[in-house]
Amino acid sequence: MTMRPPRPAVAAALAAAAALALPACAGRPAATRVPPAGALARPPATTVPALRRLVADGAPGAASLITRAGRFRAPRFSTAGYADLRSRHRMTAADHFRAGSLTKPLVATVILQLVAERRLRLSDPAAAHLPPGTPVTGRHGGTDLRKVTVHQLLDHTSGLFNYTQDPRLARQLHGPGFRPHRYDSHTPDTLLRIALRHPPVAAPGARPHGPEGTGGAPFAYSNTNYLVLGLIIRAVTGHPYATEIRRRILRPAGLDQTSFPGTDPVLPAPHGRAYSRIGDRRVDATSLDPSRAGAAGEMVTTLGDLNRFFAALLGGKFLPPRQMAAIRSEKNTGGSYGLGLYATRLPCGVTVWGHNGDINGSFAQAAGTVGGRHVVSFRVNTDDRPDPAGTTAVLSAEFCARR
Repeated sequence: MTMRPPRPAVAAALAAAAALALPACAGRPAATRVPPAGALARPPATTVPALRRLVADGAPGAASLITRAGRFRAPRFSTAGYADLRSRHRMTAADHFRAGSLTKPLVATVILQLVAERRLRLSDPAAAHLPPGTPVTGRHGGTDLRKVTVHQLLDHTSGLFNYTQDPRLARQLHGPGFRPHRYDSHTPDTLLRIALRHPPVAAPGARPHGPEGTGGAPFAYSNTNYLVLGLIIRAVTGHPYATEIRRRILRPAGLDQTSFPGTDPVLPAPHGRAYSRIGDRRVDATSLDPSRAGAAGEMVTTLGDLNRFFAALLGGKFLPPRQMAAIRSEKNTGGSYGLGLYATRLPCGVTVWGHNGDINGSFAQAAGTVGGRHVVSFRVNTDDRPDPAGTTAVLSAEFCARR
């Protein structure tokens, strides 16, 4: 599911994701000036060869959407392969899909808005802002949310065990166990208890052991971190995290096609099919209960809404300058991850900021330049992750293309 951490190779190539009273959130992002018709020749879709490569590597279908503020009247949508292998319908720009861990930047944005409003601090212990009754310690005392800070949750330096890697739960989320358990519902407290049964991978802020610690960065991607952040939003605001995201982000930015379905297994129309590979078989994974992901990855969206969100976020529409700098700061992770975003450093030397996400039947990634004037989002309708070189190729095709 979305919740799989970015592989070390991806982190290296990319080096797997963070207000009611803020004036910057008062309305839709300002409209960009559009040159007169015919003033500029609209260039060809740069990403098509890279999308075809993703399909050739096994994805049923792939699609991308490119927006460049002030240059072209409409975004450039490209597709390859099929949205539905039976009907042979192609993907459309209006298709809804599960975005997985692309949920994390929206959760992080709300947390940083609360920091800007002085309703919490990044240095606060997580346990100080949790709803009553939420478990805070592990079975043997090794994990203690009283020792984990909000900052460490945002940049995955808490050391908390990733609940989706629990062996029993993992067998239900993926592989042969997916079909009999696809409609199981989960609560955040239940998933957090699963994580707390395991010892931490490291002390909070310490250097983790194992492959995630490669390169000396105190970084261990864990969906448990954002599960806890969703609970913090509920405790601090009195509303579920999805309600706060709708109020603070979706409505002001006009993200009308983005939703947080809770336990609803049905994708909004229009949508294609989503496919998972189980053994040597491709299985339709379009319908499932997304509560398995919660604040770590339940979001449903479109490529257009992803571009609008990242354009607004990177353009400073949601956060004051101090928090905007914080969300991009990777200093505590050795250049692996910020507070809900990470940098993708492309072979041509261009650096873009964004996140990726996968959940059963879907993988997506979005990235944009600082300032948000140039954004690319793309997706494939399978959770069989593309080769890192393939995803980098999609971004490089646009951001590194000569103009």
